[in-house]
Amino acid sequence: MSSPSRPPSYLAVLRTPLTRRAFGAALLGRLSYGTVSLSLILALTATTGSYALAGGVMALFGLTSSLLSPLRAGLIDRHGPRRALPPMAVLYASFLACLTAATWRPGTSGTLLAVLAVAAGACTPPFGPVIRALWSDLLPDRHLLQRAYSLDAVAEEVLFVTGPLLAGLLAALVTPAAGVALSAVLVLTGTFAFVSSPAVRTARVLHDAPRTAPSPAPSRWRWTRGAAGLGRPIALSAAVGLCLGALSLLVVVFAERYHQAASAAWAEAALSAGSAIGGLVYGAVSWRVPGRVRLPVLAAALGLTLAAAGLSPTLYVLIAVVGVAGLFVAPALTTAYLLADESAAPHDRTRAGAWVNTAFNTGASSGTAAVGLLVGSVPLALCFVVAALPPLLAAATALRPPRTGTPPGERSAAPGGRYEARRLRVKPGTRQQRDR
Repeated sequence: MSSPSRPPSYLAVLRTPLTRRAFGAALLGRLSYGTVSLSLILALTATTGSYALAGGVMALFGLTSSLLSPLRAGLIDRHGPRRALPPMAVLYASFLACLTAATWRPGTSGTLLAVLAVAAGACTPPFGPVIRALWSDLLPDRHLLQRAYSLDAVAEEVLFVTGPLLAGLLAALVTPAAGVALSAVLVLTGTFAFVSSPAVRTARVLHDAPRTAPSPAPSRWRWTRGAAGLGRPIALSAAVGLCLGALSLLVVVFAERYHQAASAAWAEAALSAGSAIGGLVYGAVSWRVPGRVRLPVLAAALGLTLAAAGLSPTLYVLIAVVGVAGLFVAPALTTAYLLADESAAPHDRTRAGAWVNTAFNTGASSGTAAVGLLVGSVPLALCFVVAALPPLLAAATALRPPRTGTPPGERSAAPGGRYEARRLRVKPGTRQQRDR
């Protein structure tokens, strides 16, 4: 149910002082992640001649990047993006440059490629969590912050559609390794444009303003206390990732049964398009229902829709149903990131967002692997149902009322008191609630 007051528009987010340059620079850096995956898998396949070896190296790259994301985000929380991001970007781009050289011609050792891929994955700059933490510092109004997070989710969907297209074009016109080189250039350019923007400097001043004398003990206390509130968005993000990771393989299998394997790309495009539309609509509404309720409802809707997708009589129906499922993806992730932001202390926001991101990415990788063991041994429609179970079970668990204790509160939307309000233990309903 939306608020009767007129909510701010997406243009209001971009009109906020200092945000446009930082947002544009971050998008440029994140485009690197849209180009690197396809470029690297094509380059690895070309140089090794083995899909299995290329897939193994890519798995190492993805898992290292995902699992170490909270650690890198913690360094940014501690030192700030202006000090922590450039070294990560330089190291990441350097290892991508080494991979470019190693894959330009065939015959490179698989061991060397694996070492370089792990090194590159370990240094991946966490642009997503950083830009979301920046939004939180610059936009104290909760409605405006919801618009910003939704806009960010939609922009990310666009990047992961245009990035592979750009990588494919370079592979066709030059060589797949050229896409890896482009990814290095993009992340370097985007990083230095981002950290030099006035928004990053201003946000750091706001970020540091309420901070008292630094002490390791309070920092650990804040993170431990916030970890309880992080459990729900992390668990549901992992469940959504499991579901979507399984779907990526299931649509390929479904399309192959109709002898139209290439049409699986249309299902992926429909999912991204639905997600972008859903994110824009969702972000334009000022919700009265709290985020801790909306998130499991969105996850359950996604699971139910994908369970129904397995009953599609034709490939075209499957593509349409997958597009409908996409309507819930960006809203679910938007809400998860907002809940994580609410649960964390000001100096832990980047790491909190990174945990949600890691849960989603790890879930996606695990979902693809898990459903691969089922395909061929159980009916395809049942595979869709199994893929839908994680978000449905996670939603049922999250919606179950707590047995004892008071539900975790949400921090006040008042500027300067967003985390302090949580520490006062105000009773539920006595302060304005924020949601993603």
